[in-house]
Amino acid sequence: MAAANRQVSFGEALPLFFKNFANFQGRSSRGAYWWLFLINFLIAFGLGLVDGLVFTDFVMNAGIGVLGGLWSLAVLIPGISLGFRRLHDVDKSAWWLLIGLIPIVGAIVLIIFAIQEGTPGTNKFGPDEEAGRPPGEALKGVFE
Repeated sequence: MAAANRQVSFGEALPLFFKNFANFQGRSSRGAYWWLFLINFLIAFGLGLVDGLVFTDFVMNAGIGVLGGLWSLAVLIPGISLGFRRLHDVDKSAWWLLIGLIPIVGAIVLIIFAIQEGTPGTNKFGPDEEAGRPPGEALKGVFE
């Protein structure tokens, strides 16, 4: 069994998100998922403000801001892969993401899965790679 669980920090979340942008295998902890959720919300909110101030006419006609639209495209595939890994951490198949297509109920089910603690140790999707890892180790190779 792994050592005491150490979650991903706020500063590690975004670099890890883009480092693993197309990694649909393995696991991601609650910390990696929810810190990224917060970071994504803050960036989208900020870009929405800038879009509203700078691209007012375009936003009124198109219904979406230029910067917000570009950010949404940039995080689409990495966000799906993070969802896969988060479900794997709670020992669920990534096919469960499709339940999100059911209005309201699907979102509630996915939120419940996302707030659950991950399976300790190894599950059918692999080891808990974040357990017992010292701070900063997750970023090795990101900035090199």
